[in-house]
Amino acid sequence: MDKVLILNASYEPLNICSWRRALILLLKGKAEGVEDSAIEINKAVCIPKVIKLRYYVAVPYKELPFSRKNILHRDNNTCQYCGKVSSELSIDHVVPKSKGGENSWENTVAACLRCNTLKGNKLPQEAGLKLARKPRKPVDYLKFELSKQSRELFNEWEKYIAS
Repeated sequence: MDKVLILNASYEPLNICSWRRALILLLKGKAEGVEDSAIEINKAVCIPKVIKLRYYVAVPYKELPFSRKNILHRDNNTCQYCGKVSSELSIDHVVPKSKGGENSWENTVAACLRCNTLKGNKLPQEAGLKLARKPRKPVDYLKFELSKQSRELFNEWEKYIAS
């Protein structure tokens, strides 16, 4: 794992960078190590897995793009009707577009092909299906992006991300 978590001076997560970028920030004195756990580059160089900038950076608000990939990630590649985990999921409109449903975070879910076909052009209750959870837009852009990294890294950095 050669990824490093960058924290703002206020300990808010900012980004993930490569160990090379982290080394440059550390050598220029723009950042400092936060944790003892480190990435060993070679026998002489170890880089902390979490670094903190010495100065505060104002972060502009970022809108999370509405996309198929992000919907599948939000739903953990799990059909929201039957719970099947698969890499071959489709996107289903809870309220079909023909019945006034929108292309939005709140109206789209991941669905397996079987459930999507079974539901067809109906509302879930009309097709005898029930949503596992109500779809919603992810609130925190950065937390959502960080969660796309490996589960191991996300768990390791969770104490910085969860705040």
